[in-house]
Amino acid sequence: MNQVINLTLNGEPRTLMVACHRTLLDTLRLEGGLTGTKKGCDVGECGSCTIIMNGKLVNACLVLAVEANGAEIITIEGIQRSALELHPLQENFIKYGAAQCGFCTPGFIVAAKALLDENPRPTIDEIRFAMAGNICRCTGYTKIVQAVDETAREMQENGREAL
Repeated sequence: MNQVINLTLNGEPRTLMVACHRTLLDTLRLEGGLTGTKKGCDVGECGSCTIIMNGKLVNACLVLAVEANGAEIITIEGIQRSALELHPLQENFIKYGAAQCGFCTPGFIVAAKALLDENPRPTIDEIRFAMAGNICRCTGYTKIVQAVDETAREMQENGREAL
């Protein structure tokens, strides 16, 4: 059985027809056309499908699409400021070599954005804790933590509390 859901997806109102059993992850990728959110483990363990839903981090593979009716959702595609301007987190992930194969990177960047939106001055331990829900098999995490820490430092220097 299919159901219509209405949500705000990366700032844009959207109406989607979804199967009642379909996950939000599959809906974002298939009906939403947003393939930046990755399907890794599909059981909520790897963080590749991390999104922000109503201001909270969520593994999209663990949410049914019908549960997102009325929700505000931010995916990796909603992080970039414009087609020509990367988000500071994206810039620093590139600058510090925080991505190798890139599969986990969208989840890490979304998790980092949620952290910095809530806590613009995190300690290294707070960054590590916030990133703990995401798994990377390539980098070893040091460069990821460094990129997030540098973004927080730049925000402080520029007098910005939110991204």
